[in-house]
Amino acid sequence: MEQGTIERDIQVDASPEVVFEVVSQPEHMREWWPDDARFESVAGAPGELVWRNADTGETTTVALAVVEVDPPKRFSFRWCFTEPERSGQALLVTFDLVPSGAGTLIRMTETGFREMGWEIAVLEEQYRDHENGWNHYIPRLGTYVARLVATP
Repeated sequence: MEQGTIERDIQVDASPEVVFEVVSQPEHMREWWPDDARFESVAGAPGELVWRNADTGETTTVALAVVEVDPPKRFSFRWCFTEPERSGQALLVTFDLVPSGAGTLIRMTETGFREMGWEIAVLEEQYRDHENGWNHYIPRLGTYVARLVATP
């Protein structure tokens, strides 16, 4: 297994402009991915994503840094830094938005796993966790976009 890149594609019936807002604005992102998202959609801006465990009430906060904001084509950020002050290695998540018919092809790519310096067992576990996570959240992204464009 290569464990270097995770890539997921989903086709949605919405314009790239609408989809860009959904993947790059905290108020939309928290509807399909984290329980809370705090960042400005500006290259270089710091931020964080927060997940709450429904059973225990505990929260997990992950730092991020916005890398690229190119509406309505691309939004990317780094997260899961090896150093708490957003330095060191980090994973890169990119959402590329490609017009496709009357809708948009969303291509999510997450890279940088091998560069994190993890032991092989940790690398395999992290890769599997992220793969499972995107398998869960990318369909939710499609469902949210569909709900958003269906709302008058």
